[in-house]
Amino acid sequence: MLSGFAEDEVLDLYRRMLLVRRFEEGAAQLYRDGDVPGFVHVSLGQEATAVGACWPLRLSDGIVSTHRGHGHCLAKGAEPVGMFAELMGRSTGTCGGFGGSMHIADVARGVFGANGIVGAGLPIAAGIAQAMRLRDRDDVVVAFFGDGAVATGAFHEAMNLAGLWRLPILFLCENNHYAEFTDASTQHRVPVIERVHGYGFEGVAIDGNDVLAVAATARDLVARLRVGEGPFLVEADTYRWHGHYEGDQARYRDPDIHATLLESDPVARCARLLDGHGLHSQRAAVDAAVESAIANAIDEARAAPPPDPSSRGAFVTRARPVIAEGAVAADAEAFRVMDAVREALLTELEDRDDVWLAGIDVGAGGNIYGITRGLWSRFEHRVLDTPIAETAIVGLAVGGAMAGTRPVVEIMYMDFIGVCLDQIMNQAAKLPFMTGGSASMALVIRTQIGAGRSSGAQHSQSLEAMLAHIPGLVVVMPSTPADFYGLLRASIADPNPVVFVEHRFLYGKKGPRPPRDHLVPIGVAAVRREGRDLTIISWSKCVDHCLDAAERAAAQSIDAEVIDLRTIAPLDTATLMASVAKTGRVLIVHEAVTAGGFGAELAARIAEECFFSLDCPPRRLGAPFTPAPYAPSLEEGYVPDAEQILAAIVELSRQ
Repeated sequence: MLSGFAEDEVLDLYRRMLLVRRFEEGAAQLYRDGDVPGFVHVSLGQEATAVGACWPLRLSDGIVSTHRGHGHCLAKGAEPVGMFAELMGRSTGTCGGFGGSMHIADVARGVFGANGIVGAGLPIAAGIAQAMRLRDRDDVVVAFFGDGAVATGAFHEAMNLAGLWRLPILFLCENNHYAEFTDASTQHRVPVIERVHGYGFEGVAIDGNDVLAVAATARDLVARLRVGEGPFLVEADTYRWHGHYEGDQARYRDPDIHATLLESDPVARCARLLDGHGLHSQRAAVDAAVESAIANAIDEARAAPPPDPSSRGAFVTRARPVIAEGAVAADAEAFRVMDAVREALLTELEDRDDVWLAGIDVGAGGNIYGITRGLWSRFEHRVLDTPIAETAIVGLAVGGAMAGTRPVVEIMYMDFIGVCLDQIMNQAAKLPFMTGGSASMALVIRTQIGAGRSSGAQHSQSLEAMLAHIPGLVVVMPSTPADFYGLLRASIADPNPVVFVEHRFLYGKKGPRPPRDHLVPIGVAAVRREGRDLTIISWSKCVDHCLDAAERAAAQSIDAEVIDLRTIAPLDTATLMASVAKTGRVLIVHEAVTAGGFGAELAARIAEECFFSLDCPPRRLGAPFTPAPYAPSLEEGYVPDAEQILAAIVELSRQ
């Protein structure tokens, strides 16, 4: 035995470290030769932390990684040939050439992705761990991060949530002493290991260049995680040999200190241990095998073809199930929008054991508007109150979706998506694409809008245009109770990330209750009123104002057609263009600020595709270019009402 490990185990740890070492050396050389087109961040010198931390893991366990993630992926079992091919942008890469070095992943092996955003993987790890727990599995997650990530909000939110929920996560800090170009001593007043006590769980500091120490620590802590203890934090003191990225000359480092730290080489250290125990010939055989494997992997990857350019958009979204919209009897019992949302969530919780809800006050409190009231008492383990931590909330959804469940999370106000935009824009929207389609992302983010009643500038914004600009996101904004019910259920069934936007001033709106199995297809607009003189396009609460204005216009012999988009992205262009071709005039009405609003996109598309059908330019009507005001006198008229819409209808009909 060598420090509690059998000889063959130490040889295997050495082999894994050497594989990482030779891979990173090969990656650096390929970058210098021009074979790797993008950024490369190698982990030379940090091999022991990756290999030791992954040593006790099973295939079904997960890891999340960083932009310096090659070693983590290899240690978890990813194949060098696929990884080299990914770095070189080849179709045989682990992500098909869609991710590259910073976003390398191998979901089938539990490698849930390296991440180009510092600290972003930590909330995702929480979601993966929660999904494992919901399935009553004893799997665990190792969340790798560097010392620089400790300064991020994502670090704090993830650590706090993991400690609060006792999630099966081993947080592994690779403290290599540099946050990009800056010495870690200038970044933090409190050492990483001391912070863990504030989150209510255990931490241990170890020599990150001693693979046996790392593996022994990971083995013990992972065993405890499997029986319900944890989470835990390990701070592994190690060193990054190269600069922040390949090409970085690292002039910010003291040459003498650098030379001294190079002597702590974890691979050489393990080799000396093996040789000292009479295992030199076995080690030499490992050396030869690894050298050959890396050389062959580079040759095979280099020979692979690049992706076909026609596949560029293949993994932006997944094909959704075909849904036929059911009929709703006009004389059915009336119910409110808020009832529709609650009943849709209840139906999905009853019918799918992979659906779970999380958010601020969604559990025992039942949501700020009472939307989720009563669900927690029936599904206590699947309706979860979170801290006020929007990044952690959306990260939970991303990780939970990647692990195969269907999370529905709530961001209380749409204004607050700015707090967690990275998790929406760079994680939920992009991970399926960057992993070459291998990452699941069936999640729903519920949020709500509504300018008026002195909600003020930070609780009133309609930001659908910003979200619709992000490839990969689905944006849904219904206006009727039946559509809220049917579209929310369709959103939960959808394989893509959906932002489901509810207007709070619609919560009390009544309409016919649809059957329990009612669904509304995503990406299909509804013609709310037939007309021949002009087309009015709107969504959410403004649809009601448009219908009111259209009825008033009829008294002036103007026959307006009103289209409710229901879904902003994807957009039902066919219904829009057919209406415009019929009427020749278009009025677009929305609650958001007019400048840069989604109406501008609609007007541009209509002008491009229906130019010769138009009798006059499309007209937009929205809020002025100012945040939503507070005082009622300033707020009056901020959102287009029926009077303003009617005036625009009359003016447009005369052109």
